Amino acid sequence: MISPRAAGCCHGLRRAPLRPRLRLLPQRPSWKPSLSGRGLATVTDGDVEKARQYCENQLKHGDYEAFLLRQFVPPSSRDAYNALRTLNLELARLPETVSNPTIARMRMSFWRETVNSVFAGNPPREPISILLHQAIQDLKARAGPSSASSLKFWLLRLINTREQHMENRPFVSLNSLEDYAENTYATLMYMILASTPLRSVHMDHLASHIGKACGIVATLRGIPVLAAPSQPIQGPAGSVGNTRHPALLLPLDVMAEVGVREEDVFRHGPNAEGLQDSVFKVATRANDHLITAREMLKNLKAGEEVGHDYEHEGEQEHVYSSGGADATQADIKRGFGALLEAVPAADYLERLEKADFDPFKVKASWKLPWRLWRALKTQHI
Repeated sequence: MISPRAAGCCHGLRRAPLRPRLRLLPQRPSWKPSLSGRGLATVTDGDVEKARQYCENQLKHGDYEAFLLRQFVPPSSRDAYNALRTLNLELARLPETVSNPTIARMRMSFWRETVNSVFAGNPPREPISILLHQAIQDLKARAGPSSASSLKFWLLRLINTREQHMENRPFVSLNSLEDYAENTYATLMYMILASTPLRSVHMDHLASHIGKACGIVATLRGIPVLAAPSQPIQGPAGSVGNTRHPALLLPLDVMAEVGVREEDVFRHGPNAEGLQDSVFKVATRANDHLITAREMLKNLKAGEEVGHDYEHEGEQEHVYSSGGADATQADIKRGFGALLEAVPAADYLERLEKADFDPFKVKASWKLPWRLWRALKTQHI
């Protein structure tokens, strides 16, 4: 079982036993927008529908959990969800698909320029950009330009953070892993809430804890993939090198504490001494965040205080107007679909525990669709 250990701002909360896929994306299908030129002067309904189908197909084959979750966000936010999660896939797989870090940085620069073009109303002829453009135009029509500005801030933060970590270096500490998760997975949740639009200190606070858990879980899921030898790149004359070197992203402070070595994991995989102990410690922190989010949600539904402050309140895009208990209940109801990101994370942690914290032996989940339906029906995560 996961040992009781407080996470971040959550000291003092009672910890419970741990209850509760990294997929390679398929080859990208061809994309043929209806207009020529660098940008689309006019985005047609046909362009948007093609872009929507493209993004949904990418999620279905590359991030099946997001493919399931997209149906639970409000219909008005679904295009934004599809575009943002597909972009996240593009960014996450860069280290796996390019052999030269310079090319990866160029791709990151391309996406930054693309974001600026999309928010300027001139999306490039690329499906993610077209669907994101459509979502932004809808958001501006519903809520005004301020919500779209918030979305741009979060999106650029996601790209910048992905770029900082694209070389797959180990995290210095468990706290640095949490910061990464805050700036990626929690940020994705902030964007979905902003696209609703929903600005709530309590919903962002819940998203922060859930997003940190999701980011930590993603790191654990990646161990069997990243620690394995990469496949060689084949050229006309034969092999021209590997796409990457093996990597282990577990925090260095945790690895040092339990005595696990990267080289041992690369050579011996699940038999490396200390690997399961280090995974256990990292999984504990993810589980702590999920337990905290559940207790917060329970308290908020009962009209009580959450018990601790939101550490990011007052930062850019985390400034809120005051609202009463009735507003909080309405916010939870409107934004609950975004909180369902907690369910796949909890599902993985449960399977990891059953595998005795050996990430190489975690079995696939067949209960997730049912667990998502149950969570939505009961309004519990």
